[in-house]
Amino acid sequence: MKLSTRSRYGMRLMIDLAQHWGEGHIALKDIAERQGISKKYLEQIVSLLTSHKLLKATRGFSGGYQLARDPHEITAADVVQATENSLSSLACIADPVTCERSSTCPALGLWAGLDDCMRKYLEGITLSDLAKSAPAPVQ
Repeated sequence: MKLSTRSRYGMRLMIDLAQHWGEGHIALKDIAERQGISKKYLEQIVSLLTSHKLLKATRGFSGGYQLARDPHEITAADVVQATENSLSSLACIADPVTCERSSTCPALGLWAGLDDCMRKYLEGITLSDLAKSAPAPVQ
């Protein structure tokens, strides 16, 4: 499975916010600058993360973004699910009705097992874990 740039950048954004947890709302321009990602592209990603209730947004002079929950409670799976709309590598795993062969497919178990491994791996890593292992944030 190839993850999109949305997932990679979304993860960087979320790790950045985890590293700044407890500092209040962080301006998107500051995150964009620290991460070397265009603010315009991050605006699209924060929309997805906010709609999945992973981020809180505040408008106004001191507005910005912060994690909706403690970094210990948000997993890598949560971020990928929000940015990719699914953790499944194939449509037939997410919804067997999409494939007329799913009931007789000899490889279905293989793909389902792969998805299960990936899901469990991503669910076992929190933003707090990633923030600790990342280089110290730029101030």
